[in-house]
Amino acid sequence: MQSIRTSVRRELDLVNDLIVDQLQSNVPMVENVGHYIVDAGGKRLRPLLVLLAGAATGGCSKEHIKFAAVIEFIHTATLLHDDVVDISSLRRGRPTANAEFGNAPSVLVGDFLYTRAFQLLVQLADMNILSHMADTTNTIAEGEVLQLTRAGDVSTTEAQYLEVITNKTAILFAAACYGAATLSGRDEETRQRQHAFGLNLGIAFQMVDDVLDYEGDPATMGKNIGDDLTEGKPTLPLIYTLQHGSKAEQTLVRDAITHKTAEHIEEIVAAVTRCGALDYTRTQARHYHDLALEQLQQLPDSDHRSAMIEITALSINRDH
Repeated sequence: MQSIRTSVRRELDLVNDLIVDQLQSNVPMVENVGHYIVDAGGKRLRPLLVLLAGAATGGCSKEHIKFAAVIEFIHTATLLHDDVVDISSLRRGRPTANAEFGNAPSVLVGDFLYTRAFQLLVQLADMNILSHMADTTNTIAEGEVLQLTRAGDVSTTEAQYLEVITNKTAILFAAACYGAATLSGRDEETRQRQHAFGLNLGIAFQMVDDVLDYEGDPATMGKNIGDDLTEGKPTLPLIYTLQHGSKAEQTLVRDAITHKTAEHIEEIVAAVTRCGALDYTRTQARHYHDLALEQLQQLPDSDHRSAMIEITALSINRDH
């Protein structure tokens, strides 16, 4: 990630400064919770995509800086809400905001970040982007509800899983790249290519996340192995095992999803590995990685385009 950030280092620093500035509030709890989760770091992948896509399609402006902060605020708000819904206790190697401050403050500060994001969007004075982001956040909310309704549902299909991760995760990647190209003044074809790049990148990224939930190192990832099981999420490795595993493996996974428990996590890790579910999920992630790369072919060669290619490779070749 350090090498990828190099070409937009100055702009990324400006984004971070703007995020800190926009966390200011007359209510101390807002600043406390906001800083707690923002200061935890993370990859800053989504705002980085805004800067790189903007630079690759015409150049980074102060509007791109502001839009990158918008994307990070929306992402951070979804994390705050997600952790409450999922009753998560660990993120990025430390207690989640809801574990540290409580559920109510986490939800309400998440709302603050959502509204602060739209205050910044209004300042951009671009109705196209404002409309697109309104639709995007609505789709993310639908994706969250869809995931909630599928929790514990062992009949979830691969197509339904794909719908959830597209709406819940990938759509914000897509919006980041589409908005960046829009701010660069590019035509609709270029905007749609950037949208498709972000969408496929986001799908690949989430699929690898779902693999790492069973083969990752908790110390490296900063979260517990098997969290998806305790939330009853029928992710692709589990769906594949339910379809192709042995009778015993299917029963093991079915019971874990239905009862939302990671009690037998070691046996389940062995099962999803043995039946080829993790390999299959990585293969599918590679497919979406390839689709994402296709969308970059029309861009002129530049350090920023090269960095976008590197990010795409990193999305499927990582350990956290």
